[in-house]
Amino acid sequence: MRRLAMLGVILGLAVSAVAPTSNGLSDLLTRLPEPHDYVLRRISSYDRSGGNEDYRKIPAGETLMLFDEPGPGTITHIWITLNSPEQYHLKKLVLRMYWDDEATPSVETPIGDFFGLGLGDYFQYESLPLAVGSTKALNSFFPMPFAQHGKITVTNEGKEPVDNFYFNIDYRALSKPLPADTLYFHAQYRQCTPCQGWTNDWQRNGDAKVDKKFNLDGAGNYVFFEAAGRGHFVGVTQSILQNQDDWWGEGDDMIFIDAEKTPSIVGTGSEDYYLGAWGFEAGASNYLLFGDPVNGGHRAGAKWSVYRFHLDSPIPFTKSIKATIEHGHANHRSDNFFSVAYWYQTEPHAQFPPLPSVDSRLPRIYPTGGPGNAGK
Repeated sequence: MRRLAMLGVILGLAVSAVAPTSNGLSDLLTRLPEPHDYVLRRISSYDRSGGNEDYRKIPAGETLMLFDEPGPGTITHIWITLNSPEQYHLKKLVLRMYWDDEATPSVETPIGDFFGLGLGDYFQYESLPLAVGSTKALNSFFPMPFAQHGKITVTNEGKEPVDNFYFNIDYRALSKPLPADTLYFHAQYRQCTPCQGWTNDWQRNGDAKVDKKFNLDGAGNYVFFEAAGRGHFVGVTQSILQNQDDWWGEGDDMIFIDAEKTPSIVGTGSEDYYLGAWGFEAGASNYLLFGDPVNGGHRAGAKWSVYRFHLDSPIPFTKSIKATIEHGHANHRSDNFFSVAYWYQTEPHAQFPPLPSVDSRLPRIYPTGGPGNAGK
């Protein structure tokens, strides 16, 4: 019910003229008798013979076309589940999306990371735009408009074939062109393995040497994404594998709008950015717009997954944006960060950084030194 209560809001994020905005569940219910001028269509992996083999196989090194349709249209829901014998297949399958025959993808990310599963393991959680249901059911509700053509692919960069890949993609085939000012959906993967802390000579995050370090301009921050053009930032999923002891989240978020030299949006700590507090000490949780569904504690080897969606107030930019967060106070820690940033913008978009190699995407502890780590 809580997803329905805000579904109209998210559908109105990118293309308000395509999907009516709702103020809540009652508004959605009162609008049900209204006519719609789109045709709902579904592209799926169903068995074309009429049998029950409703899946596709993806041999190692090959690409599967999920969606290849003319516009105008808006994808409203993506559901995927798969069966693969390969460890970390969620990190080895790469999801790409292209709008209007662009040369480079607007979405490029390991498939697990796109759905918030950034450490290669499945877990269940519910947010408004993304959810993982039982069992291993990957769901996206981000609206994805396209004026001329939409294309979605999955590439198997692993060594083993994917035996069963199931998908359903629902989209609205529109009778009218998209509004001229429509913004397009984007998602970009980033990682640092490890993030390079400026020192490993510390025992606790609050050591005087660490605590007296200052960072006003974001130098050395972890970058969620950078974009050029006009648009708005709508959220991020992040996964962390700690290389060091103590709390990983002493870093502040810093967001630079339209080529700012110093950030106009600055937070007070990583858990605060993800709308928790005090190191998420109460344990795992998940809500519509924020959560920490994987909460591994405060020791080297701990695993975390967190998310924050700015659907209440997307962060606009007219020329550019750079969204960042510190890794530890003033970037003193050397943990492993994996993230996907989600935003809408005009096309063309700036070219993405090259996707890291498969081996570097796999979660492992690195010898960084510092508390709980024997490296140097």
